[in-house]
Amino acid sequence: MDKTIGNPLSWLGHRLAAGSAHLAETTQAIGGDSGARPVAEGAIATLTVADLRAALRAGWDDLLHSRADAMVLCLLYPVLGAVLVYAALTHSLMPLVFPLLAGFVLVGPLAALGLYEMSRQREAGREMRWTTAFDVVFSPAFGAIAVLGLYLAAVMLGWLLSARLIFEATMGPELPASFGAFVTEAATTGAGWTMGLVGIAVGAVFAALVLATSVVSFPLLLDRHVGVPNAVVTSLRVTRKNPAVILAWGGIVAAVLALGALPALVGLAVALPLLGHASWHLYRRAVPHG
Repeated sequence: MDKTIGNPLSWLGHRLAAGSAHLAETTQAIGGDSGARPVAEGAIATLTVADLRAALRAGWDDLLHSRADAMVLCLLYPVLGAVLVYAALTHSLMPLVFPLLAGFVLVGPLAALGLYEMSRQREAGREMRWTTAFDVVFSPAFGAIAVLGLYLAAVMLGWLLSARLIFEATMGPELPASFGAFVTEAATTGAGWTMGLVGIAVGAVFAALVLATSVVSFPLLLDRHVGVPNAVVTSLRVTRKNPAVILAWGGIVAAVLALGALPALVGLAVALPLLGHASWHLYRRAVPHG
């Protein structure tokens, strides 16, 4: 085949056409397939605490089946957490150390995305390796998943800004002399107690928002081409039908992540894959095949 230099206008036209087609595909992925609807309320299961236990057992089984693969994949998060904490301590962001750690709850559904895919493929009878997690990139719903991920990033940013404002209104605006002094003041002064209580209350609102909108939305996007709006509506319907159970699930997630963060964040390499796999199985129980 002869190699020639094409007409620049023709080349530009082809590139624009390809870009337009890609944009159209991405837009369709965000909105879902033609005729896509949220999962009907009648198709959503009534969950019990037994379902939470079963999801955790199935998640633990997936973790054991994947051997060290899932933990190797999730080693990134302890490292990232340590980097963020170090940056906060060295760049005048000391009051945001604890909000940053708490923020793992807010971005957890996105962080566990590859783990959902691993569980999904194991469920389909395929071999599960750590590289399986990256198959998410080739999902037809990847554009929709990215949009939902940006939503979680925006919520995380809103939480950090709120935490900073709470600090400045209570203990600030001057920064403590050291991290030790900050912890001591937060634990032993009225201003510190006020900051903690207000921070917990505001953080709970952000966590509830993320829990209600994403408890099944990311797994649903991987499983069906329903689009972001339908996935979020379905997640809200699951929460509305099972408020106590979903709240209990949120408490379990927060507790497991807190325990994982205690030993210098290293425990997140186990906590995240366990919760990620379990979240997929909770989705299967909440929204059965159909």
